[in-house]
Amino acid sequence: MQKKAVVVGALGVIGRYIVERLVAEGDWQVVGLSRRPEKNGPRYRHVSVDLLDLDDVAAKLKDLRDVTHVFYAAFQPGTGNAAGYASVIAPNRDMLVNSVTAIAEASRSLQRVVLVTGTKYYGTHLGPLKTPMRETDPRHMPPDFYFDQIDWLTGFQRGKRWSWTELRPQTLCGFAPGTAMSILPAIAVYAAISKELGLPLRFPGKPGAYGTIYQVTESSHFASAALWAATEKRAANQAYNITNGDYFRWRNVWPRIAQVFGMQVGELQTINLTQQMADKADLWAEMSRKYKLKKFDFGQLVAWPFADYVFGSDWDVMSDVTKSRQHGFHEVVDSEAMFERLLTRFRKEKIVP
Repeated sequence: MQKKAVVVGALGVIGRYIVERLVAEGDWQVVGLSRRPEKNGPRYRHVSVDLLDLDDVAAKLKDLRDVTHVFYAAFQPGTGNAAGYASVIAPNRDMLVNSVTAIAEASRSLQRVVLVTGTKYYGTHLGPLKTPMRETDPRHMPPDFYFDQIDWLTGFQRGKRWSWTELRPQTLCGFAPGTAMSILPAIAVYAAISKELGLPLRFPGKPGAYGTIYQVTESSHFASAALWAATEKRAANQAYNITNGDYFRWRNVWPRIAQVFGMQVGELQTINLTQQMADKADLWAEMSRKYKLKKFDFGQLVAWPFADYVFGSDWDVMSDVTKSRQHGFHEVVDSEAMFERLLTRFRKEKIVP
């Protein structure tokens, strides 16, 4: 049977990889939603829509009558402080409510809604916490818009024929210009600028973060997990941690990253990347011309506050992925090899020199 998916947030570091995976499968028709426009492609139609505008949602989603699956990966970031975070709870909840409500009303064929949240569900952004994190662990002290999304979706689904699955990744590793939630371009651009300035590759985070246990999720790996979650019967109305399936310490990865760029590893030096990179746009423009790089606006290429958050996590971050394995998702990724592979690709594709 032909399957039809709507990917909400189709241009992000999660959504674009889900789109690519579904299209490659061959038996999916895919509709991508985002505020930004994008070209259509084989078995892919893009709809530019403001999910916070009910009139726009009603006009553009009313014809999605034969949708079987929804992958929700949209995200509106905050300013980083407490007030800023609280201010994005309503829009992140409302984008989910508006899109899923419209699609569920339009399509009687709906089978599964896959909701992407993350390990902030457990409080990984707050400080030291219980590890390994398991899906049955209690929530942290609110606010957290994940809680609002989950509570609304579970309540809305109750009594209906379709089901939901919630996926909790950790620190996505992919490439999506203009998207904050990826550490890979931050590492690549930081390394390239350090090299251009004649500096060694120094770990820019906290000393404790250099040696603690950490984990990541490759975006293409997550797309495979999302496909599994959408079609696995055992995943109905269940939550799963999704990571590469291994753990690492930055101090062991850093030499491999330096090797990709032909650099020496320097002594750790804690800096605020958001501040230190604020004046590097002109330098990057010069480097782009010098090395004939692909043209990406410096401000859209990297979200430095996200990098500061990742490199400032000086406590163990470990998810338990036993549940997903028991329910049928067995793929794993070697994270250290992944960094080497993806950063080498960044260089070959002229994203960085």
